[in-house]
Amino acid sequence: MKNYKITLIKGDGIGPEIIDEAVKVLDAVSSCCGFNLTYDEALMGGIAYDITGDPLPQETITKSLNSDAVLFGAIGGEKWDALPREKRPESGLLRFRKELGVYANLRPAVVYDELINASSLKPEIIKGVDIMVVRELIGGIYFGEPKGRTADKGWNTMVYTREEIVRIAHQAFRIAQKREKRVCSIDKANVLDVSQLWRDVVTEVSAEYPDVELTHMYVDNAAMQLVLNPKQFDVMLTGNIFGDILSDEASMLCGSIGLLPSASVGEKIGVYEPIHGSAPDIAGQGIANPIATIASASMMLRYALGEIEAADKIDYAIKKVLSEGYRTGDLAQFDAKEVCSTSEIGSIIANYIQR
Repeated sequence: MKNYKITLIKGDGIGPEIIDEAVKVLDAVSSCCGFNLTYDEALMGGIAYDITGDPLPQETITKSLNSDAVLFGAIGGEKWDALPREKRPESGLLRFRKELGVYANLRPAVVYDELINASSLKPEIIKGVDIMVVRELIGGIYFGEPKGRTADKGWNTMVYTREEIVRIAHQAFRIAQKREKRVCSIDKANVLDVSQLWRDVVTEVSAEYPDVELTHMYVDNAAMQLVLNPKQFDVMLTGNIFGDILSDEASMLCGSIGLLPSASVGEKIGVYEPIHGSAPDIAGQGIANPIATIASASMMLRYALGEIEAADKIDYAIKKVLSEGYRTGDLAQFDAKEVCSTSEIGSIIANYIQR
C-alpha cells in the first residue's frame, strides 16, 4: 500500500473548519482507493505569530519540504492588521511560497450546471465555462525591489526576469495541451516595459508548442471580457498581481468564492488551498463552505500524488451533492433542497465516496 505524508496548515479564521472537512473526505477516498495518508500539522499565519512570534516558523518550512504535499486552509484577520508588515500573516505566506519555490498558481474556474443560477450573469453567458488561470506566484510587484514607504510616499517595483517568464509560460502551454489548446496571455504591454518583456518572451516560448494557439490581451480588456464572454478563455496566463485580481473575478462566474480550489506548484512541494480568505467574521459558526478546500484536496491527489481515480471520485461526489440540492448558507438561495453546516457537507461528500 502506498503511503503519503501530508502537511496540514489550518491557519486562521475558518481554516481549521474547512481543513477538517477536507481530511474527512481524504480519509474516505484513501480507504476506497487503497493508499494511506498520514498528516503532520504545522503553524502559519496569525496563530503562528501568537504562539511563536513569527507568522512562518522555520519548523513549518522544514515539515512542508519533507512531505509529499501541503494542504493549506487560510490565514489572516483584522486582529493582526496593526502588526509591522513583516510580522503580518500575509508576509508569512509570501515567504512560504518563496521558500517552497511554488512559482505557478493554478486556479480553475468551472461553472457547475447545478449552480447555473448562482452567478449574477445570465445562464447563457456562463453555462459551460471552464477556465484555468495560470498565475505567476513568486515574482512581480509583490516581491520586486526596491520597495518601501515614508510618511508621504510609498513605492513597489514590478520586476520579471526572462527565466521567471519562461518557466511559467511552459506551465501554461503544457496545461493547455491537455485542455482545448488555447492560451491567452494577459499583460499591460501598451504602458509597462515589464509587460512588453512578458509578451515577447511568452511569444518566444509559444514556438515550442505549435499545437497551442496563443493570443494576447491587455489586463483591463481581459477583466471586461471575463464578464462579457467568459467562454472565449481556456488557459489564462498572467503575472502575480493581474492573476490575483482576475482569478477572484473569475470565481464570481461560478457563484461563490467558496467553490474554487487552487494548486501552487514548482520544482519542490506543491501547496493546495482554496482561493478564499480566512473569513474571521464567520469562523466557528459552522457555516463556511468547505467545497473549495475539498476540491483543493482533489487537485492535490491529481497533481502531487498521481492518484487520479481518487481525485475523480471526489470531483464526482461534489457534483453529486450539488445536483441533489445540498447547499451551505452562501448558496442557500440557489435551488437548495437542504441547507447544511460545514461539517454536514463534508460528511455527505465523504459518504458518497464510500458508497
